Amino acid sequence: MRALITGITGFAGSHLAEHLLDEGWEVFGIRRWRSPLVNVEHLMERIVLEFCDIQDPSAVRNTLDEVRPDAVFHLAAQSYVLTSWQQPTDTINCNITGELNVLEGLRALEMFDVRVQLACSSEEYGLVHADEVPIKESNPLRPLSPYGVSKVAQDLLGYQYNKSYNMPIVRTRAFNHTGPRRGEVFVASNFARQIAQIEKGRREPVMMVGNLEARRDFTDVRDTVRAYRLLVEKGEPGEVYNICTGKSITIQTLLDMLLEKSTVKVDVKQDPERMRPSDVMVLEGDNTRLVECTGWQPTIPLEKTLGDLLDWWRERC
Repeated sequence: MRALITGITGFAGSHLAEHLLDEGWEVFGIRRWRSPLVNVEHLMERIVLEFCDIQDPSAVRNTLDEVRPDAVFHLAAQSYVLTSWQQPTDTINCNITGELNVLEGLRALEMFDVRVQLACSSEEYGLVHADEVPIKESNPLRPLSPYGVSKVAQDLLGYQYNKSYNMPIVRTRAFNHTGPRRGEVFVASNFARQIAQIEKGRREPVMMVGNLEARRDFTDVRDTVRAYRLLVEKGEPGEVYNICTGKSITIQTLLDMLLEKSTVKVDVKQDPERMRPSDVMVLEGDNTRLVECTGWQPTIPLEKTLGDLLDWWRERC
């Protein structure tokens, strides 16, 4: 099987490339000229990278025509919620137009047999009522950020292209996933980076945090990308699947778990700059549909995920 991964140089994309290679897939990916390669440096002899910007429809179509993949994993996006408040136009343009270019490229080339996985998000659920937890795929979508809105649009475009053109598209709503290589703007990685810097004496022993009351369902990225592959192989075209553990913890608990692994004592201080205009308070998913379809189960405990993440930052500090 030949895969094309958009966003291969990113966090999840690099882990997906590793997983697919381990499963015997041939892996191609796209990169912009300015994309850093640090996440895939160790894979460069095993993957093929094509220069392509997903916001350039001609470049996307040409890349699809050259690679002729059996499956497209569409991960490329502006994926940070806080940035979407600061740059809503860029977020909408990147996420929606980028996906449209991929789908339109496949349609124009009449590549209707190519399996497509769209990396959507639990942020689509947004405002979730207490009686709606754990969240099923049928839950109303009430996004609370420009990012969430962009992901709803991506999700529904996938549905529309499946129904309109019978394209074998599977939509995945991943809940929070973390692990080594996670960008420093994301909560668990940001906490781990601060701890590593404090341990190395590179900053004062004070942790800066945002909202610690929100609850999130955390999955190890290596389990998440395994679900991506299983759903491309076994998922029902047109369907949507939650990827989550089915359990949630507060961000305070996440912070406490990381602090327990620290070699130094630190103080915690709330930073107003880290607070969002509106925040999703509870994201805890129901993974029944995924499990019944593929047999997937999370295999990596959160304790190990956070330990691996902290060690990754220690190496970089």
